[in-house]
Amino acid sequence: MFSRIFGKPKQETNALTTLDKLNETLEMLEKKEKVLLKKAAGEVEKAKEFTRAKNKRAAIQCLKRKRLYEQQIEQLGNFQLRIHDQMIMLEGAKATTETVDALRTGAAAMKAMQKATNIDDVDKTMDEINEQTENMKQIQEALATPIGSAADFDEDELEAELEELESAELEEQLLQPATTAPAAPVQVPGGRLPARAAPQKQRTAEEDELAALQAEMAL
Repeated sequence: MFSRIFGKPKQETNALTTLDKLNETLEMLEKKEKVLLKKAAGEVEKAKEFTRAKNKRAAIQCLKRKRLYEQQIEQLGNFQLRIHDQMIMLEGAKATTETVDALRTGAAAMKAMQKATNIDDVDKTMDEINEQTENMKQIQEALATPIGSAADFDEDELEAELEELESAELEEQLLQPATTAPAAPVQVPGGRLPARAAPQKQRTAEEDELAALQAEMAL
């Protein structure tokens, strides 16, 4: 669409046609130059033959024709140089035109996109996104709120109860007896081991009663 509006295909076709024409002309000049070089070389060979034949006048004529061919060769070289210069300028202009067309197309596309999406539409879209985000946040908070019996629990009472449990646990840990260290071994002189104490026999309930009766009778 943009190419049809700005006429790019026609300009590109004209540039390509001109370049093709210049290339054809350049090839034609190069062919003529080769022909003239051969003719000039041929006149030199003829001049050598006439010189060997002692025909000085004919040899000079050959050299004159060689000079004419050389002038034409130099002229053709100038023509080729001008064509090369013209081709370089045309290719540069073609590149410049293509660059401008590309920039113009990009600017038109950007303008079309900006026209399709204005700032009001962007603001409206952002407001809708913020509104949806806020609604979702409210829904999540509603789902996280306890219901039923759990909703009647007092958070302060629960925290106080937890503190009491922690205090009781700490007090219980402080009241636990510390572990006693094992007694050091007794040193016995003479290398004799101390006699082991005889284990005390545990008394029964009847023996306890008998001992108590004997104590009363002694009084």
